[in-house]
Amino acid sequence: MEKKNGHTMTNSVSTDEILEKNGKKKKSCKDKLMRFLNRNMLVIMTVSGVLVGVGLGMMVRNMNLTRAQMTYFAFPGEMLLRMLKMIILPLVVCSLISGAASLDTRSLGKLGGIAVSYFLVTTLIASGIGVSLAFIIKPGVGAGALNTNNLGLESVNTNKETTDSFLDLARNLFPANLVAAAFRSVPVGTEPDGMNILGLVLFAMVFGVALRKLGEEGEELIRFFNAFNEATMVLVSWIMWYVPFGIMFLVGSKIVEMEDVVLLVTSLGKYIFASVLGHIIHGGVVLPLIYFGFTRKNPFSFLSGLITPFTTAFATCSRDRTTTVVNVEGDALGAGILHHINQQEMKKQHLGEELAEVLVEAVANTQADEETSPLVTHQTLGSPRPLE
Repeated sequence: MEKKNGHTMTNSVSTDEILEKNGKKKKSCKDKLMRFLNRNMLVIMTVSGVLVGVGLGMMVRNMNLTRAQMTYFAFPGEMLLRMLKMIILPLVVCSLISGAASLDTRSLGKLGGIAVSYFLVTTLIASGIGVSLAFIIKPGVGAGALNTNNLGLESVNTNKETTDSFLDLARNLFPANLVAAAFRSVPVGTEPDGMNILGLVLFAMVFGVALRKLGEEGEELIRFFNAFNEATMVLVSWIMWYVPFGIMFLVGSKIVEMEDVVLLVTSLGKYIFASVLGHIIHGGVVLPLIYFGFTRKNPFSFLSGLITPFTTAFATCSRDRTTTVVNVEGDALGAGILHHINQQEMKKQHLGEELAEVLVEAVANTQADEETSPLVTHQTLGSPRPLE
């Protein structure tokens, strides 16, 4: 213990230690905050863009913009939609071809069956929830006679048989022209001018399996689509940094285009409530339970990384934003389930290959001279070691 002028330095040393510890704690908290901001900067900017867009739209509504001025105001949001639509085709086709070509055909068949079953079951559950809420809440009661033109909505022609919809669905699965499928689909609904995503998905998966069947001859094309997929993901990452700015003007322009927001909410209040409640039940309860049942993992920690896609889907869909958000969640959870099952299949396949190696080598060694060729086996990593 040191002394100065007859007094010990114990108190000063302990004070210095306390100050040093407090400084480390503050630095640690600052580092954690900076790491959090770096990881979630895009999410924060996207959510902020939506909120700012709402406020901006409410302010611009009172300015009585001309048609040309509204076009200029919505232009940044239009550019965002164009970029997103531009990247869909290479993203879907290349990723599916690359993924299908990298899987074993037996595993692919099992995963395909699980994927189809997942989407069928979740669609039926969603339909049941919607019908049940419609009977309970009765959203059409009290709405009155609404003029869709005053509300800024488009009228929809519902003169279509159910059988025709199923036939159109089958036609979309097998497009007669792949080039035309990139921008036109058989009219299941009311907009034939749109990408036939079903036909492109089916073709991409089958084409990936065909490349896998070719063996070495198909390796060059597989590497090409793998590189194409990686390059597309780089483009997606660049586009996502434009999303906050584009969403701000996209949301603002949609609010400006609504002629009477108050009339829309008051007239369709029960319908909006039933729709939002149904999506909350399906997206917040049913889908996470299915994910947990397959993977035994926390679904909400998985969904926490999808805030940016949720926000983008909410702001960029012009018809039904909430449905688009739940579709994004359902697709993400389905992809997570398939990824989990694929990992289990790959582990089984890897274990089977190791057991086959052990069996072949054991048989070969028992037939050889025991003195010159000792029996060997493989460990988990495949390295040989002699039996003791």
